[in-house]
Amino acid sequence: MSVHEPEKTIALDAEYLAGHRFPYQEDIALVEDVDLLAATPGPDLNWLEDVELLKEDAVPAVFDRYSNSFLKIYFRIPEGREDEIARKVLIKHLQSGNSYGIHLKDKHAKFPQPELGPWVEGSTTVGTNWHPPVLDGWEPPDH
Repeated sequence: MSVHEPEKTIALDAEYLAGHRFPYQEDIALVEDVDLLAATPGPDLNWLEDVELLKEDAVPAVFDRYSNSFLKIYFRIPEGREDEIARKVLIKHLQSGNSYGIHLKDKHAKFPQPELGPWVEGSTTVGTNWHPPVLDGWEPPDH
């Protein structure tokens, strides 16, 4: 009898989680009109200033902290606009509701919050009726 080690994934990217690429990963024209200031409500833009263009598997990418994954960018990025384009791609991804972390919010959000975050005005509120998950057949230990 031989034992085979299962395949391990070391890094996740957004297209792996979704099972496909998104159009704005491949076409700069789809993110050019993203207004970063308008898309980020409130006076505190510090979190967006921390977003920068990175590389994942030697491909330009931006990190989506809501799904703990990289969103790769497959179009040519104009020199000097690297961080701006990374931010626009990320905001487009979040506004589109394509972040895997957004898909988990409905079930796992423990407090009321906009499903699509503050980036989309009028977004549905999730987290208003959270209950801890219960495993079938599990009983808490007697103390």
